[in-house]
Amino acid sequence: FGDVYYSSDNGLAESQHVFLQGNDLPRRWLSHTRAHFCIGELGFGTGLNFLMTLKAWRELPAPRPDLHYLAIEKHPLTHADLTRALQAWPSLARLAEPLLASYPGLLAGQHRVLLEQGRVRLDLWWEDASDALPDLAGRGSPCVDAWYLDGFAPSCNAGMWNDPVLAAVAALSMPQATLATFTVAGQVRRGLAAAGFELTKVPGYGLKRECLRGVLMGTGANRAQHSPWDIPATTAARPESVLIVGAGLAGCTAAAALARRGVAVTVLEQGSVANAGSGNDQGILYTRLSRKHSSLVDFALQGFWFAASFYRQLLDTGALTAGLDGDLCGNFQQTDKSDEMALLASGLSGLEQLARVVSANEANTLLGIEQHSAGYWFPRSGWLRPSAVCRALLRSDNIQLIENCGNVGLQAADGQWHARTHTGSLARAQCAILATGTDTAAMPMCDWLPLQRIRGQVTQLPNQRAFAGLRAALCHEGYIAPARSGVHTIGATFDLNVNEAAPRADDNRANLHALAAAIPSWGTALNSLNPETLQARVAFRCASPDYLPLVGPVPDRSAFIEDFGVLRTNAKHSLTQCGRYLPGLYISTGHGSRGLTSTPIAAELLASMICGEPPPLSRSLCRALSPARFIVRDLLRNRL
Repeated sequence: FGDVYYSSDNGLAESQHVFLQGNDLPRRWLSHTRAHFCIGELGFGTGLNFLMTLKAWRELPAPRPDLHYLAIEKHPLTHADLTRALQAWPSLARLAEPLLASYPGLLAGQHRVLLEQGRVRLDLWWEDASDALPDLAGRGSPCVDAWYLDGFAPSCNAGMWNDPVLAAVAALSMPQATLATFTVAGQVRRGLAAAGFELTKVPGYGLKRECLRGVLMGTGANRAQHSPWDIPATTAARPESVLIVGAGLAGCTAAAALARRGVAVTVLEQGSVANAGSGNDQGILYTRLSRKHSSLVDFALQGFWFAASFYRQLLDTGALTAGLDGDLCGNFQQTDKSDEMALLASGLSGLEQLARVVSANEANTLLGIEQHSAGYWFPRSGWLRPSAVCRALLRSDNIQLIENCGNVGLQAADGQWHARTHTGSLARAQCAILATGTDTAAMPMCDWLPLQRIRGQVTQLPNQRAFAGLRAALCHEGYIAPARSGVHTIGATFDLNVNEAAPRADDNRANLHALAAAIPSWGTALNSLNPETLQARVAFRCASPDYLPLVGPVPDRSAFIEDFGVLRTNAKHSLTQCGRYLPGLYISTGHGSRGLTSTPIAAELLASMICGEPPPLSRSLCRALSPARFIVRDLLRNRL
């Protein structure tokens, strides 16, 4: 754009003057009444404004609101360039380290970064502001308390300052939200005034004569757009307490996300923690690459990136023990699709921290074994023990765990959700989350959900000398990881509509056969094992027909059919009505075989919805995950 990121005299002092002082921060944090304070920035650039703000927030004495920082950037820096740029600020070096560790580089989409034990949430939207702002504003829920309008100068980047963008800024603003910007250009002042801001010129920094500050008078035009069936017709206040039914990965990640926000959580588990689908000794942090753009691909990649950083923090802080509870040692995925690899090799340029194409020889060096396939190397991936993850996430003063409850039912009464068993009432809260996997459809309010029950069996291998060299995870038709406590977990079979809970020798045999095909050099050692005597475990995955999980509020099905029945005969009918949902009831299920990857970002999405924060995903992805999508699809196909 032919412009600079910051003043060459003292960019840090310039940012403090224009943006911190321009929004009267940090003084406003001391009197802020909500649990979080949201700053919106147009133009993340080098991250200088964010780190400056984080430094000021950290220096503020407790109690203080959580900091939610939403930055929109069309042209993000590479990881290498960001690292080099931030070296100019030694005073911010310690704050920059965790940012750089989770920075997504050029990976397109929306990315959430958790800092300061989750008290600081940084959302990076790598999109054009003219797309991202209407996406956020179209949900009809203002959320920003202060704006840093820090795009390049209007003369260089007019698109950042046009009237629709500034109107969307107003639409996303809370009452009395403030803004600050370095520019006083006439078109910017006129656009902001038309959007509802009262503006004041103040002295600029250094040689800059003036800069601009503003306050929103009234409210912006923040009505929901684009067939708002996914937007709840009524919004509830942030709850003080939440019930979660289910203590697998979905339930425990949700509990931790809410607990980080100071919400009291009661987790109810039919048996013991992670006893069902989350009970395998080892699972792989997995995602799949594709040349095709889709909601499934976008969610998989964005969820994977967040999950990798999420588990890295648990390992680095000692919440998980490396080698015993997991190891982000990398993951190699075999493929025989050479044409697709060739195309993806160029598409992954600049995304080497996410994945890269490697030859068979390079893969063997990374793995420490001999195999014959080329494929994809994911350096941030690895393996985890799901039960250890669940237990670590439940270690919070804000979480109460009640195990061995038996079958738990939910009933709504007096504005709360009551958890009951055959022996009586267990607990109650203003809000509830169902994270019950394949048992979700047993709940009366969810019995219409098209959930699939898929049997999977894993096999345990003793760590023989032939297998001992493996130093990273390997995915083929199944998977294997370096040994945990002297045992490898391999698998897994995939059987739809098979309900047999006992392990089967034939399934052990199938797992051994698939591994031998992937690593022929292990054939002799694998053939020496007796499938009849190997230890195995069976669990049932919960999946949806479109392979995306179900995350969000639970719709009132009869009300949806009544409100949107016109779709049966007119699929193009323009809907203007928001959806009716069961107040305070949410769901996180259908994560299939990728729960380690998808549940952490799903938990952040639920917590953001429940606590009235900006979402971590685009609206199109939120709609793709919404449990209500199946009602809308059935209406469109005239199946209801």
